[in-house]
Amino acid sequence: MRSLWMLVAAFMFACMGVLVKLGAAYFSSTELVFYRSLFGVWMTYLILRYYRLPVRTPHWRIHCWRGISGLVSLLMFFYCLTQLPLATAISLNYTWPLFVALFSTLILKEHIHWPLICTILLGFAGVILLMRPTLPEDHWVASLMGMASGFFAAIAYVNVKQLGNLGETEWLVVFYFTLISTLITGVWLLFTAFNPITWHGLLLLLGTGLTATLAQLAMTRAYHKGVTLVVTSLGYSTVLFASLWGILLWNELLPPIAWLGMGLIILGGSLSGFLSVKLTPAVAQK
Repeated sequence: MRSLWMLVAAFMFACMGVLVKLGAAYFSSTELVFYRSLFGVWMTYLILRYYRLPVRTPHWRIHCWRGISGLVSLLMFFYCLTQLPLATAISLNYTWPLFVALFSTLILKEHIHWPLICTILLGFAGVILLMRPTLPEDHWVASLMGMASGFFAAIAYVNVKQLGNLGETEWLVVFYFTLISTLITGVWLLFTAFNPITWHGLLLLLGTGLTATLAQLAMTRAYHKGVTLVVTSLGYSTVLFASLWGILLWNELLPPIAWLGMGLIILGGSLSGFLSVKLTPAVAQK
């Protein structure tokens, strides 16, 4: 099933979150976004040149919308990762699937399939049980930015689906997104400041750029080829992967209610895969 590319993206996004959290000791959130984007734009450009794929596009307006909305979401998300615990930041950002479900109906004009929507809600219930995010008084600004990052991420993902419908390759979509992000954050940093790069910091930056770029490519392919709501449901697995990283790296022991949340996330993803087999023919006729 082509929607399973979202599982690859989810794992890579979780790895990126860990690296960003570690990199916050060396760089600001804007710097992390800049270096992450700079790595991605060069990697995708070299691949486009190697396969002799065209860089020009007639759909530059949608690419701009996708790039700007994605950049705003990324800046907010990276800021949350540097200010809040990893679990809290990811759970706040992962309100985006609910927005995607709404936008896919209002913007993409996809039919409402209530069984799939129920699996999305089931997965979101699992996120709440798993993360149980807390909002301390001194973290309200970062927490609200985390929620807002989910809103703008949903807009970006809908733009990805639109570009896929127009025949744009995932390489081109990721190239323009990283190009726009690199230019905007680069100009911003020219008027602020860059922190010095140590060897340890360089490894974290390279790891962040690599995992983020691979995640973007896998996510873009999933939204190009898969059913929007199915891909959205599978996106919840990022929370599961992040929780496992927390156990392995920081010995974060989860209470029984958190394991119940993980079970609901897995169940939601499994049910979405089963339902997609029945719903894909109807969706493909649109």
